[in-house]
Amino acid sequence: MTNARFLLFAAMIAGGAVLGFLAWQGNGNGNGAVPEGFARGNGRVEAVEIDVASKLPGRIESILVREGEFVEKGQPLAVLETRQLKANRHQAEAELRRAEIAVENAQLGIQQRQAEVRAAEAVLAQQNSALDAAQRQFARAQALAESSVSSERQLDIDRSNALGAEAAVASAEARLAAARIGVSAAEAAVIGAEAAVAAATATIEAIDVEIEDSTLKAPRPGRVQYIVGQAGEVLGAGGRVINMIDLNDVYMTFFLQTAAAGRVGLGTDARLILDAAPGIVIPAEVSFVSDVAQFTPKTVETEIEREKLMFRVRARIAPELLAKYLDYIKTGLPGVAWVRLDSTLPWPEAADGRVLE
Repeated sequence: MTNARFLLFAAMIAGGAVLGFLAWQGNGNGNGAVPEGFARGNGRVEAVEIDVASKLPGRIESILVREGEFVEKGQPLAVLETRQLKANRHQAEAELRRAEIAVENAQLGIQQRQAEVRAAEAVLAQQNSALDAAQRQFARAQALAESSVSSERQLDIDRSNALGAEAAVASAEARLAAARIGVSAAEAAVIGAEAAVAAATATIEAIDVEIEDSTLKAPRPGRVQYIVGQAGEVLGAGGRVINMIDLNDVYMTFFLQTAAAGRVGLGTDARLILDAAPGIVIPAEVSFVSDVAQFTPKTVETEIEREKLMFRVRARIAPELLAKYLDYIKTGLPGVAWVRLDSTLPWPEAADGRVLE
C-alpha cells in the first residue's frame, strides 16, 4: 500500500507540473508564446545543391578536390580520360588537311579550265575570221561565175571553203561551251572541297568541346558536399561525380499556418536562430511563400479546419552576410525562424540577441 500511494502521489505531482507548464505557455509566457505581429516556425538550414555530372560517358581519371573543400567558379573538380577523344581529333585533323589539299587542287582546276576557255575563245575568233574571209571569197566567186568570168570549179571550191569555215566555227563554239562547263564544274569542286574543310573544322571544334567538357568544373562558388565517383570508375552520360552546395543561396525552410502565411510577403524581415547557436541571430528575408498548402485536411469547410492548413515559407540569408561566415555554414542544422508581420514592431526578446552583421 505504501508503494501504491507513493506512485499515485508522484503521478499527481507530474500531472500538475504538465498542466502548469501548458497553462504557462497558453498565457503567453516562455518560448512557446508568439507575440502579436510576429510568426514563428521550425525549420532547417538548406542550400541549393548542384550535381556535377559527366556530359559524356567515360572513365574518371582523377578527382581534384576533397569533401568539405571550398571551390571557386570554374575550378576543375575532376578529369575524365580523353585518349579516345584525342585520337579522334588527330583523325579529324588529317581529314582537314586532305580537304584543304582538295581545295587547292580544285582552285588549280579552275585556273586550268579558265585557260582552256581563253584558248577556245581565241580559236573561235580565228575561225570566225576565217569564215568571214571564206564567205567574202565565195560571194566574189559567185558574182564572177554569173558573169562567166570565173569557172564553176572555182565556185565549188570557194563554196566548200565557206562551208568548212562555218563548220570550224561551230566546232570552236562547242569547244568554248565545253570549256565554260569545265569552269563551272571546277568551281563546284572548290565549293565541295571547302564544305569538306568546314565539316572537318566543325568536327575538330566539337571534339575540342568534348575534351574541355571532360574536365568537370564548378559552375559557381560553393563547397564540395560529397564525392560520388572515384578514379577508375566508368560513367555513363549524365553520371554524377560530385555534389556541391551553392553557398550564395542559403535559406531556412519552415511552415506557417494560414493566418500568418497570408500576411507574409516577399522581402518580409525574418530572423533565424539555430539550435547550435541559440544566442546568435541571423538576419534574413522571406524569398518564397508556397501557393499550395501542406498537411491539407480532407475537408476545409469549417474555419477550424482551414486553420490547420500549413504553407511552406523560405527565408533567405543575404549573400554578402554569407561571404563573411563561409566557414560556419552547414546545411541541415535545425532552428527557428521568426517573421515580423508588422514592420513597426520591435523584435521580441526571443528573437533578439547578437545579430550577425
